[in-house]
Amino acid sequence: MSTDKKRPIIIVKKKGGHGGHHGGAWKVAYADFVTAMMALFIVLWLLNSSKQIQEAVGGYFKDPTGTSKKVGSNMVGSGENFVLNKDNMPKLKEQLQQAMKQMTDFEKLKSHIEMTVTTEGLRIELSESANGTFFDSGKAKLNGDGSELLVTLAQELGKLPNKLSIEGHTDSKPYAASANYGNWELSSDRANAARRLLQTNGIREDQITQIRGFADQRLRKPEAPLDPANRRISLIVQYIMKTDDDDAKPAAGGEEHPDSNKQENKKAESKSAKPAEPKP
Repeated sequence: MSTDKKRPIIIVKKKGGHGGHHGGAWKVAYADFVTAMMALFIVLWLLNSSKQIQEAVGGYFKDPTGTSKKVGSNMVGSGENFVLNKDNMPKLKEQLQQAMKQMTDFEKLKSHIEMTVTTEGLRIELSESANGTFFDSGKAKLNGDGSELLVTLAQELGKLPNKLSIEGHTDSKPYAASANYGNWELSSDRANAARRLLQTNGIREDQITQIRGFADQRLRKPEAPLDPANRRISLIVQYIMKTDDDDAKPAAGGEEHPDSNKQENKKAESKSAKPAEPKP
């Protein structure tokens, strides 16, 4: 009994804590949360974006390599510049019509504006009236309505990578025989006047590739060569064609001539057609 009383009393205290190590489970949950939030913000951005951006983003997920359809932009850093081909050119027509409706005198001018999709591209024709709709009569000077319309078109077409060409046309009414100025000069000067205004309001210097003056050689109304509607300028938004150079090129060092392939095939066929020689 005396020995038991002399023994020291030992008290063991256990510290409360977590029941084991959790590892990186919280990191996985946090990563899932961040991914979901990013997806939410992308959806909200797309809902407020233009239709062209929505189609471009959708086209990327359908074809990430971009080889089946050239949907998107070939200009670095231009968020709303999209390549226009024969499939989506009518959408540009609708977009331009919506922009022109914001003009002051659009109702008065709309009968003189015609947009058609042709084999060359989207053709925008601005035809004149007897008193002059977009140009002063007999001159290459744009009036207020013509300037406002071309500025509106420049602001929209300047966003595109597509090239433009401009044509000038006149009616068959001749100038005085003593004048050193005629329909050839007038058609070219009006196309150039349109070019200068377009390039100072959004069209890039390298975007316009051609200026054409046709005088009265391409009448809008051949049966009425003196009709004022024959006097017009035309803006053509040209298609951007798809190139498939990568698929056509063979690997380096492995080029084969098609004629050599044909010869080898013929040799193989001739060998297989020969009868087997009897063994001696």
